[in-house]
Amino acid sequence: MRKLAEICERVAATSKKLEKIALVAEYLTSNSVEEAAAAAVFLSGRAFPMWEETTLQVGGTLLWRIVAEISGKSQEELTAAYRKLGDLGAVASEVLRAPGRAGDLSVLEVSVREVQERFRQIAAAQGPSAKSALVRDMLSRATPAEAKYMVKIMTGDLRIGLKESLVEGAISRAFGAMLKDVQRANMLLGDIGETVRLAAAGRLGDAQMRLFHPLGFMLASPAESAVDALSYFRDALVEDKYDGIRAQAHCAGGEVRIFSRTRDEITESFPELPDALAGLPQDVILDGEIVAWSYTEPDVEREIVSPASGRHPPETGMESRRDAGATVGRALPFSALQQRLGRKKVSDEMIRRVPVAYLVFDVLFVGGELLIDRPLRERGQILDKVLEGTNVDHHESTETQRKTKKGQTRFTFEPEEEPETKVIRAPVYRAASAQELDALFDAAQARGNEGLMIKDPESAYTPGRRGKSWLKLKRELATLDVVVTAVEYGHGKRIGVLSDYTFAVRDGDRLVNIGKAYSGLTDAEISEMTQWFLEHTVEDRGFRRVVEPKIVLEVAFNNMMRSERHESGYALRFPRIVRLRRDKLPEEADTIERVSETYEKQGR
Repeated sequence: MRKLAEICERVAATSKKLEKIALVAEYLTSNSVEEAAAAAVFLSGRAFPMWEETTLQVGGTLLWRIVAEISGKSQEELTAAYRKLGDLGAVASEVLRAPGRAGDLSVLEVSVREVQERFRQIAAAQGPSAKSALVRDMLSRATPAEAKYMVKIMTGDLRIGLKESLVEGAISRAFGAMLKDVQRANMLLGDIGETVRLAAAGRLGDAQMRLFHPLGFMLASPAESAVDALSYFRDALVEDKYDGIRAQAHCAGGEVRIFSRTRDEITESFPELPDALAGLPQDVILDGEIVAWSYTEPDVEREIVSPASGRHPPETGMESRRDAGATVGRALPFSALQQRLGRKKVSDEMIRRVPVAYLVFDVLFVGGELLIDRPLRERGQILDKVLEGTNVDHHESTETQRKTKKGQTRFTFEPEEEPETKVIRAPVYRAASAQELDALFDAAQARGNEGLMIKDPESAYTPGRRGKSWLKLKRELATLDVVVTAVEYGHGKRIGVLSDYTFAVRDGDRLVNIGKAYSGLTDAEISEMTQWFLEHTVEDRGFRRVVEPKIVLEVAFNNMMRSERHESGYALRFPRIVRLRRDKLPEEADTIERVSETYEKQGR
């Protein structure tokens, strides 16, 4: 473990990616394959391989208490060290450098595999007391450098500038394998340690897809406009951009498990979805969006007519109508879905009060075949066939079109009169002009959705990557001018600067908090503001400072939710700082009435 700590320090000391890869590759080849396999997992910032469900269940509070006990430091001393270093692992390293302690530990040498085994013992231990005893014993025997990285791995916060992609590069270099083969094996297995073993044996091609291990999600890049979107590909497949949570469903042998974009399992939060998916005739991996859904409200703009060539003028080539009889429903704002998130137990009453739907738009695996290298248009056709004959509300995709008498392509979605299904094939449209995209955008917003997803029909599915094959087009709901009321010290490269801002709007003569943001300002602006906030602190709470409410920011956000977390009664989703409003006084910040109006407008 001492050698791993040393290599981590060397990796952290350089900003050059190739040098990081070379250092890790040298370390891997200088150890046994099993030691290298365990180290690769740690170097990826995890205690266990990604596919495993094992967790340590050791929080920061418990680690803080153990570090205090072993070091004999007071809470004030630990707080001062944390404020300076901004990292509990670094704090452990500093406070455990007690005089005479290193000499007692010099004879001890623990291997990476032994640390991994101790982590498994900690994960298996029942209750905080048993876990604390194991963690305390492990850290008591460690050198300061070893303790630093043990704590970092336990918190999942390595912070040495080493992403898993760089570890993959190091494996490629260490064992003379093609990088794409390493990446594919790790993607299929979800175990970078096993990838090391296969690479060392020259058997990366033996890697097989491991169901119920989530793949990385393909990501989309923002498009500035319809014209900008179509500059990347001329003919586009278009879907509504739903305001829910991205979800990957693995279905095999009657078992269904659902994973979020962070690859956490969320099946328990949506117990009605597995039954709806369990009847699929083949083992599959689906990609889609879980949204709060009203099955009683009719959708609008149910039918889009698009020219087969995609080149007719929009006024003759596209039309839309309101289908008054549509009963499949529509998506609700994210604030409704939020009531379902993070719950280990969802009551029948909650399921009735906040129904959900899973809108499926892609298929990644079917009947033993991985489909991610196939073009999107083919995956759409396969998805339609997979869903045929099931209880899924199946909307015809653009690849199963019907022709109208005028040679146009009509997409007709015929919902059930009384839908019982919780799974819906997401409607897909075609567009080949900016006018068509703009019309589809307006229709999507009329349905209460955020905007559009615009996709290249020839695009492969690239897990975990954000390119220009998938684009998202949305417009900001609004911006607010807000007043900073409290600030916090940042993490990582922002250690020592106040970069996390809590902000408020005006409610009469008082300020009521509505959100928190930490992105949008330049490093120079953050440095300038840090100095100002230090000089205008009203109350120093250690890591957090209440400050004089004089700084005005303009913040953008995706949408607004009702929330009891903030005094205002509202919360902003994905807030980010647009700019400092040096031209505005706090008295000119936006009011709670403006917030309420924006929330109502969003609902409409």
